[in-house]
Amino acid sequence: MKMRKTGIKAYEILKRVRKASPLVHHMTNWVTIYDCANIVKVVGASPVMAHAPEEAAEMARMASSLVLNIGTLTTDMIAAMKKAAAAANRRKIPVLLDVCGAGATRLRDKSCFELLKKVRIDIIKGNASEIARISGEDVRTKGVDSSEVRNDMVELIKTLASSRKCTIVMTGREDIISDGTKVFTVKNGHEMMSRIVGTGCMAASLIGTFSAVEKDLAYAAASALTCFGVSGELAARSSSGPASFKTALFDRMYSLDQGAVTALQRVYS
Repeated sequence: MKMRKTGIKAYEILKRVRKASPLVHHMTNWVTIYDCANIVKVVGASPVMAHAPEEAAEMARMASSLVLNIGTLTTDMIAAMKKAAAAANRRKIPVLLDVCGAGATRLRDKSCFELLKKVRIDIIKGNASEIARISGEDVRTKGVDSSEVRNDMVELIKTLASSRKCTIVMTGREDIISDGTKVFTVKNGHEMMSRIVGTGCMAASLIGTFSAVEKDLAYAAASALTCFGVSGELAARSSSGPASFKTALFDRMYSLDQGAVTALQRVYS
């Protein structure tokens, strides 16, 4: 499929986040929970991490969006996620599911499909092998890292988005987003982002945050990944390795301005 560069106004969505400061409820990966909270905070939103089944639904009733991540799943957490998502569905706020590690174990596959069956998921986010597994392909994921997928991923994502009636976000060297009709390809980012743990989970948090203020979820996801990718490119310029890069990534996301986003964004449709 021939793509052309598109002038999405990613920075405008970031400005709305900074103004509205939405509450983003997370039930997320314990490995990266601190980073997820920080990336939401630096863009001006308000993160909350409420995993207990006794309060998950109550917290979802206060939030502007809900981010679910099965990276460190337990059966109790899945039960709590269903309660929170059901409450979010009743309020019609967006629910994002990061299918972290789908295709690695039977428990992860079962948990993903159970959530997709029991509650409304508005955005499914994962790497190539995770998304392929959710689409029904017989693929294996290497822990939580993507393995090779021999498919036309754009068509697979469009088809999955149409069949699930949701927005699909596939992250990787290039990020592909589709709601079944529109397709965005985001080519921002830096190789160093794959050298630290947590950038995938942070991307999910940012997508959930941008979705809290933008009803077009594919546009929100493309805008979030554009701003994140541009911040990664800027951070790499002043970093000497993974540790300094991670610090710079938060700083660049915090100080991101319209000039940088407009000059550097590479989004195609």
